[in-house]
Amino acid sequence: MWCGLRNGSRFYTKDIKTTDLVHSLSYTRIFIFLQYRSKILFQMNTVIYTKNAPEPIGPYKQAILTGNTLYVSGQIPINPATNELISDSYVKATEQVMQNIQAILQAASMSFDNVVRCTIFVADLAHFGEVNEMYGTFFGAISPSRECVQVAALPKGALVEISAIAVK
Repeated sequence: MWCGLRNGSRFYTKDIKTTDLVHSLSYTRIFIFLQYRSKILFQMNTVIYTKNAPEPIGPYKQAILTGNTLYVSGQIPINPATNELISDSYVKATEQVMQNIQAILQAASMSFDNVVRCTIFVADLAHFGEVNEMYGTFFGAISPSRECVQVAALPKGALVEISAIAVK
């Protein structure tokens, strides 16, 4: 095991034994990274971006890949080709959101088969049936776990927003 120790403005890295860690507790902060059989047990984050999904409208990324897990940010029904919000029907809005998610999944070399979790936000839960029907057409026999909640408002006045988690 090796340990990075920060004492004030200095940063020390050294090989340590488990008993040495007890003596290191007097340092201001302790950062521990475990190494097991030449595999470091922390992951690098990779930003996933595609022009086939809308540009983020805030300080976030379309998706982040960490290890084998992809975290897709909430997508609203913006057509990436025209940059226009689809707000005339829940069915069309949901379809556009799912197409945006599909483009992001493809940019990460994944598909809806890799999706394990979704969160659906709707402006009016009375339209749950319409959203649910269109949403279901994008998945095969095994649909991911998910929840659907009504919210007071969505960005840009969108009718629906969906986020997803996928695993390779």
